Amino acid sequence: MRKNIKWVGAIFLVLATIEIVNILTGRSLNYFGLVPRSLNHLPHIFSAPLLHGSIWHFLSNIFTLCVFSFLVLQYGVKTYLKVTLTIIVATGLAVWLFARGGNHLGSSSVVYGYLGFLLLAGFISKHFSRLIISIFVGLVYGGLIFGVLPQGNYISWESHLFGFIFGVLAAKFWAHAPSYSMAR
Repeated sequence: MRKNIKWVGAIFLVLATIEIVNILTGRSLNYFGLVPRSLNHLPHIFSAPLLHGSIWHFLSNIFTLCVFSFLVLQYGVKTYLKVTLTIIVATGLAVWLFARGGNHLGSSSVVYGYLGFLLLAGFISKHFSRLIISIFVGLVYGGLIFGVLPQGNYISWESHLFGFIFGVLAAKFWAHAPSYSMAR
């Protein structure tokens, strides 16, 4: 448990530090967001989830990201890393290929990926505690699912949709993986 809290604390500190630097530089880091079909921006698949368009954007993502990170960590650090990398890379590529023009950024792609993973993984794993996590996430955060539908011009619903899809796929691959945190 303590190890998982340290992971979440580190995630929070990294994202908060990036947000502070981004604020202090007039959001200049947002250049490293993901612009669909721009070869120059293709490597930004990895930086886009770390950046936010405003403090409100950051605050609306960070709490849920930390809660979901803690819950995905219940499947073990290796599974957490595989799920996270899958969501970031697959969602980033799908957004780069298929999304509307504009600068897509924010950790909500990862939040929606974790949502998809957590909703399904407990049922696949057949562990009682993980099933409780899936039910909890469904009850408390189930309304997020509407974020995969087209919304305003400044919301990357494509990132939400692709994140969710690849989170569900990650659950199919790695929900059975052993957990170091639950084995003890």
